[in-house]
Amino acid sequence: MSGQLNNKVAVITGGARGLGAAYAMAFSKEGAKVCISDVLDTSKKVKEITENGGDVIGLPCDVTDLSSCHSMVEKVADRFGGIDILVNNAAMFVDLPRRTFLDIGSEEWNNVMAVNVRGSFNCSKAIVPELRRRGGGSIINISSSTALKGIPYTLHYVTSKGAIMAMTRALARELGDDNIRVNSLAPGLTMSEAVAAADNTFAPYNEASLRGRALKREQVPKDLIGAAIFLASDGSSFMTGQTLVVDGGDVTN
Repeated sequence: MSGQLNNKVAVITGGARGLGAAYAMAFSKEGAKVCISDVLDTSKKVKEITENGGDVIGLPCDVTDLSSCHSMVEKVADRFGGIDILVNNAAMFVDLPRRTFLDIGSEEWNNVMAVNVRGSFNCSKAIVPELRRRGGGSIINISSSTALKGIPYTLHYVTSKGAIMAMTRALARELGDDNIRVNSLAPGLTMSEAVAAADNTFAPYNEASLRGRALKREQVPKDLIGAAIFLASDGSSFMTGQTLVVDGGDVTN
């Protein structure tokens, strides 16, 4: 198996389902050796990728726990000999109730920040020594176009994704001398299996997205694959600190 990521090793957090699972399959098809990490069971996706000829492992990892991140990274490096790519995809989103910020409790706010922001910080912190040993690499932080539009009723989520964009810029500055690129991918509302299953919650948001987009159709996981592979590959070797918005033209400035 060969492709744009041939002989690369990629870690994808939150990879058991949804967009993370789509990235994992796509990276494998492009020749990468893949670790799917998640608090959820990864066995189904690991089996699917293996049956498609991929070299993949699934590992449990709680991104809010730095020691869990270090343990996961150590196991990946032992299995594959190193790491080249990190996709910080793990996040709380689908299961969050939609409500005014006045009704968001402190515990819920803190939980979202712990997973969506500190999780990316922890995984980056754990993996950078491995990227340095490889002479460089790529970190892809998954943000959201909601941070550029100011979508209401999930203030904690939107705020967390704005923080990811800021983290991306600052981390790119810190890691440039190590030839480690740090970029952000910002999807629009994407009809993953989990989002589609929660149609009662997401239908109004999907309708609003369709009205705002230059490309008048629903966004699906495969719409993000090309951008994710580009950011992971040598094709973006002189690109860092950037946020790449993929949302059908809903955000245009």
